[in-house]
Amino acid sequence: MEQLVTIELFGQPYSFKTESEITEAKEVAESLVKEIARVETQQSGKASDITKLAILISAALNIANENFELKRNYSNLLQELSERSASLIRTLSANMQ
Repeated sequence: MEQLVTIELFGQPYSFKTESEITEAKEVAESLVKEIARVETQQSGKASDITKLAILISAALNIANENFELKRNYSNLLQELSERSASLIRTLSANMQ
């Protein structure tokens, strides 16, 4: 069932529909809001002509980078678990003979 979630960015409300749990969708939206606020804070002492679009793009790239790193770390973890499992199986097999 689709539900509506509203967030505020740059003083403007934005609503979107979600099919996921409403609390999860709100957490995702809140993480975007927090990242945008973080980028705005970083940029506040720099060029005053930075646009809202540039802030949004920076926030999106930061989130995408974090997602990429998490996927890479997860893949590395799966690889390490696979290697350790294979090693353990070999050790157990050798000791059972």
